[in-house]
Formats: sequence, structure tokens, C-alpha cells
Amino acid sequence: MSAALDPRTQPREFLRVLYDVAVARALPAQNTARYLPPPPQGRTLVLGAGKAGGAMAAAVDALWPEDAPLSGLVVTRYHHVPPAYKALMSAPGRDAAAPRGGALQTGGGPAPAAGRIEVVEASHPVPDAAGERAAQRILDLTQGLTVDDLVLCLVSGGASALLSLPAPGLSLEDKRAINKALLNSGAAIDEMNCVRKHLSAIKGGRLAARCAPAKVVTLLISDVPGDAPEVIGSGPTVPDSSTCADALRILQRYGISIPAAARAGLDSGAFETPKPGDARFAGHAVHMIATPQQSLEAAAELARSVGIEAHILSDELEGESREVGKVHAALARAVARRGTPFAKPCVILSGGETTVTVKSKGGRGGRAGEFLLGCAIALQGQPGVHVLAADTDGIDGIEDNAGAIVTPDTLARALAAGMKAGEYLDRNDAYSFFHALGDLVVPGPTFTNVNDFRALLVC
Repeated sequence: MSAALDPRTQPREFLRVLYDVAVARALPAQNTARYLPPPPQGRTLVLGAGKAGGAMAAAVDALWPEDAPLSGLVVTRYHHVPPAYKALMSAPGRDAAAPRGGALQTGGGPAPAAGRIEVVEASHPVPDAAGERAAQRILDLTQGLTVDDLVLCLVSGGASALLSLPAPGLSLEDKRAINKALLNSGAAIDEMNCVRKHLSAIKGGRLAARCAPAKVVTLLISDVPGDAPEVIGSGPTVPDSSTCADALRILQRYGISIPAAARAGLDSGAFETPKPGDARFAGHAVHMIATPQQSLEAAAELARSVGIEAHILSDELEGESREVGKVHAALARAVARRGTPFAKPCVILSGGETTVTVKSKGGRGGRAGEFLLGCAIALQGQPGVHVLAADTDGIDGIEDNAGAIVTPDTLARALAAGMKAGEYLDRNDAYSFFHALGDLVVPGPTFTNVNDFRALLVC
């Protein structure tokens, strides 16, 4: 960060730099090399899914020895393939043993002359036919694997929707309807993924089971509170400790109806997932290459380097976004007014995955925007407090922004424009509110995903 950037006089710019540093810490190109195994005697197959999938594939391709065969298929969200790798995939002469050269523009390091791993795009957060086709192709690629082969599985947040292969007897439309209901219910991510994996033909350890007898090495980028491998992307390559009964209880808790075939599969246990101790997982390895905590620590280190003390509340906060926003606001007001529990100037950081219970069909926005509206209303224009909240994948929900910024004059500027923050919050319309104020944070896809990033600067 430039020494000329003073957090006290340039709070917006400072908060944006903190966000950028947090994102950079989670980029696959920076975190993959140390976890790659040596090439096997047989072939190496790369399979994966997630919002960071394209960048993870690019990193593996760039680092894998040029004389070692490499092929595979990874699915990511639309527009989330790094442009440099997208160009490589369409380069003339693309094959599984392409020579190397050039520079990878998504984090540095060597790059292949032609992409050896195919990356396809599909819909997130609601599945589509492209994701269903990709999931089936991924399963098909596991046929014929031997004990001499290696499967590198690249999994990041978003894989639950992108690997949309329904369990037997279910249709894609069934999965889409259930997924939408879960997203709008306010269910926590582990609850949603428990249901998703039990209604899937590929998640909940089923992909790894299909890879037997090959060795499977899974590289994970965590976007979930607690970093549990079986929750990240609904755990396609790790054993699952949750049960069909758990999935049924969650559906009942949130009043979500499901088709008869889904209920029959859950009631009978026909949709049960592979469990810990299953011999098909013997010898497999799982590596967490980037986590929310690491990104928060990177932001904290930068803040301290310019004389601003940093406090990390937690990397796994959950709850209703607007309510979490109110709690953060109360803390910031206490610091600003009384110097407790922290002395100012300081920055308060947190991560995790909050939820939004959608009550209005006309609103636009995601978790970060809803958090910020709740926070702004509770702050009531508190002098000296600036707040940034944004999703580290660059997309807040389904809009084009990652999040937004709240300033001491946010509410005043809104009232001057004839906007009442509470009305926008009531209709889940945070995007429209912050767009009108010119306060959106719009980095575009970042090609990684360690979930929510929140920073409150109190000076």
C-alpha cells in the first residue's frame, strides 16, 4: 500500500485496499505449489468445481511438469474463468502434453502454451443444464482409473450448485426448486449443503468413491464457517458424517416441500452418502490451500503496517445479515464513543457466511449489502466510522458488485435523495440503495472465494 494513503483522510481507499489484500491472499496461483504431489506412474486427471475452479485449474496447469501428462475437466461460474487461461484453452495445438511458456496473468509464475485442463461454465447459485452436463462428464471421466493413476480434485465454494447432478429419480427442475427454497429460507450453509449432498449423484463423497482405486488428492479453498471439508462445495471428495435423517429434519425446519421421489429416497436411506471409514477413501489426501482466516490476517497485517491496530472478531460469523450488521454497528459505536473494547484508531475485521431471509421478490442484493444496510441504520451516522463489506469472489448474490461502503453521511445522502434506508431493507433491496449513492464496490470476478469480508474503520 502506498505510504501516501492515510486511513484517516482516505478511509474509502484504505478499506478497499484491505479487501484487495484479503482477496490476493486467497488466489490459487499463490497457494497451490506446496500441496501438489509428484506425478504418478499412470495418468493425472484433474476434476473440480467452484467459483475459484478456473483459477485453480490454471494454477495446477502452470505448475505441473511439462513432460507429465495432464488432462481433466473443471466447472466454474459463468464469467469466472481467468481471461489468460480462457485464451490458452482455445490456443492451437491444445493437448495433454503441451509445451510451456509465457506468464500466467492470474498471480504470476510460468504458464502453459495451451491449456491442458478444460474449464466449462455453468450457473450459480441456482443450477442449470450446463452444470448438470458438466457433472455427468466429470463422473464419466472417472471410468477406467487404476491404482497407478492420480486424481487431483479442485473444490471451492459454489461447487454445490455447479455440480448439479440429481440423485436417481429427481430432475434438474426438482433440484433448482429445492435450491431456490433453501437460498431464500435463511438456512445456514452447512444445513443447505446437507440437503444438497443427499439429493445428489456426485456430491457427499460420491465423486471420490467413483475414482477408486486411483489415489485422490483434494485441494480446497474454504468459503464456509469452520472450514469443514465435508461442507465446502458439499464435499464431493470426502466422506460425509451427516445423514438422510438430518436432511429431512432441515427441510422440515424451514418448511421446504420436496417431490415424492426425494422424500422416498431420504426416508428409505437410498440417498445415503459414503461415511467415514469407507475403504474407498483410504490413502486419499485433503489440503486446505486458502481459508477466510488467512485472508483476514493478511488484511490485519497491512493495517498494522500503517499504524492502525486491527482486531479480528471471527472468520466464521453466521446469522441473519441485517442482524449481524447491527451487532457490528454497536461495537463500532462503543469504540468511537468510549474507546472500548478497543482503542481508536482501529479496524475491526470479520468473515464467515451470513444469510438473508428473502421476504420481497422485487429486491436486489446479497449478504454484504443486507449487512451494510442493517449496519448503516444502526450506526445512525456515527462520526468516524466507515464500513466495507464484500464477498471475496467479487459477486454479492447475483449482482455485478461484491459489496458496498457505508460512510458517516450515508443516511443523510440517502434522505437528500428521497430514499429511506429502512424501506430498502424491508424489501431486500440493498443493491438499489447503494447503487443510487454511488457506493457499490465492483471489482468483477476475483477468481477465488473465501466468503464474506467485513472491515469497520474507526478513527
